[in-house]
Amino acid sequence: MSKLIISIAKSLLLARWKQTLVAAVGVTFGITMFITLLSFMTGLNDMLDGLILNRTAHIKLYSEIKPASIQPIQKHPAYANHQLFIESIKPNSGRQHIHNATAIMQSLLHDNRVLGVAPKVSLQVFYNVGAIDISGAINGVDVMAENKLFFFSTYVTTGNYLDLVNIPNSIILGKAAAEKMMVKLGDVIQVTTSKGDQMSLKIVGFFESGLKDIDKVQSYTSLLTAQKLLGKNNTYITDIQVKLHDINLAPGMAKTYRQHFSIEAEDIQTANAQFETGTKVRTLISYAVGITLLIVAGFGIYNILNMMIYEKMDTIAILKATGFAGKDVKRIFISIALAIGLAGGLSGLFFGFCLSYGIDHIPFNTAALPTIKTYPVNYNPKFYIVGIIFSLITTYLAGLFPARKASKIDPVIIIRGK
Repeated sequence: MSKLIISIAKSLLLARWKQTLVAAVGVTFGITMFITLLSFMTGLNDMLDGLILNRTAHIKLYSEIKPASIQPIQKHPAYANHQLFIESIKPNSGRQHIHNATAIMQSLLHDNRVLGVAPKVSLQVFYNVGAIDISGAINGVDVMAENKLFFFSTYVTTGNYLDLVNIPNSIILGKAAAEKMMVKLGDVIQVTTSKGDQMSLKIVGFFESGLKDIDKVQSYTSLLTAQKLLGKNNTYITDIQVKLHDINLAPGMAKTYRQHFSIEAEDIQTANAQFETGTKVRTLISYAVGITLLIVAGFGIYNILNMMIYEKMDTIAILKATGFAGKDVKRIFISIALAIGLAGGLSGLFFGFCLSYGIDHIPFNTAALPTIKTYPVNYNPKFYIVGIIFSLITTYLAGLFPARKASKIDPVIIIRGK
């Protein structure tokens, strides 16, 4: 019986092949644009996320300089029952570095949820250019760990990032800062710390983060060079950057680390809440537009099947008169709708991939993003699975109502009218 129903559905499809083709093209267009839009928008999201998420620690541990929670006057028994108003509270003389940083990092590396740990020394400096001092910031990093966890090499656009390890007292400058100071690769610059300590550093590379304001002030040295510049030993660490296997665990783990190690811990969700919201909104808009296109295509199928029912009233009457039940007629028209959805959906997946591939090869050159050469596209198989499922669901619903109408036709009334 199923073979007979499929055969009849095929005959009805071919009998009105032009209308069938129009319906399939509608689905194809909807799926094509659904795939292309999602691939491009999520590719764009991934690129923007990469600027922040790939270069930002999931959890940052640091020692914050802040006022003591209990002031000396509050400890005095004479004022125990008084309401005290204290103004102009100054920070205490706490450490700027993390106490016992080496032991903390060893403990973190034994946590199965942690992908890796990268220590950092942050310091404010002045770049001495002739008689002019330009304010800046130096990040002393463990070069290997920084590259493994935060893809350091990808935004070093000139020179080799490994030179920070191989060449003593070397520095990689932000490209904007180098242009401001009019220096080139191999030059030696003088830097001065906030305490007046000076050191000559050789320029071994330039980096471009995509954010010009950062590139104007920021630079990188090795961890050892930064510690030497500050006159500290190799245990001096100001930040511990933690990368997790699952970024969603960051808020809870940051709270745990804060309590366990008695230091400040900031998770990436808290630090970049607005950015994450923007990503979710763009993805939601992409899905909404794509689904709208499929619904529009579904209305086209609905109208075409309705017209087919009116034109094939006599055929339906003959089928029911020869023993076909209402549910069999319903299955015939649903089969027609699903055939249109499947053919249009598969074509849409193919053309969507081709269009996405074409966009992926369009040159995209901008000074703000020097490492991006073409428009970003995401070829996630999930989009194609979602696309074909939505295609079949939409066409099934579009064919269901005309099929129910066809199944209720009384053959006696139709034949009498003929």
